[in-house]
Amino acid sequence: MPSSRQPDLFRADEPELLEDRPERVYRADPHDVRRELHALLAKARAAQTMPWPDHEAGMWQVAFPQMSNWLPPDEGDQLRFAFAQEMQRLAKAA
Repeated sequence: MPSSRQPDLFRADEPELLEDRPERVYRADPHDVRRELHALLAKARAAQTMPWPDHEAGMWQVAFPQMSNWLPPDEGDQLRFAFAQEMQRLAKAA
């Protein structure tokens, strides 16, 4: 005899447990993203040599362009280009 406290997990006529939940969508705050990207770019521009360890520099080379997608396209393109130039400069200085 099934317990009245626990629903039968195999009953076909039970409603889906998650169907009434709204889908969560994360939206980054463009002001926060902009502030962080400008801080990273400023750090790169001020450096004479790579300011991050290799693994962190590689992470920023992936994360920076992805983060810039939260900004208007023209602004994101401009920041991606500037960051890529700085990373090339720093790589040559190594």
